[in-house]
Amino acid sequence: MTARDPWPMQYLIRIRGHLDPAWTDWFAELAIDQKDDGTTELVGPFSDQSALYGLLARVRDLGATLLIVAQLPASGEMSPGTWCTT
Repeated sequence: MTARDPWPMQYLIRIRGHLDPAWTDWFAELAIDQKDDGTTELVGPFSDQSALYGLLARVRDLGATLLIVAQLPASGEMSPGTWCTT
């Protein structure tokens, strides 16, 4: 196990509802996309698992419902078997 991978991994996190614009600073390092289906996607790089867990703690602190956490392949595209739903 290495302490830190040389390249950050890209993740997609989907939550139920749209984030209020007041919270966008809290997620400034991520691309935020509010979907027509009433969900919000947060996409961006994480240097390690602790950084990912930190973001998930912020989502929890907002009281948001977590729908998907997916590690994206290097190309940034989703492929079968790379995501899980809660």
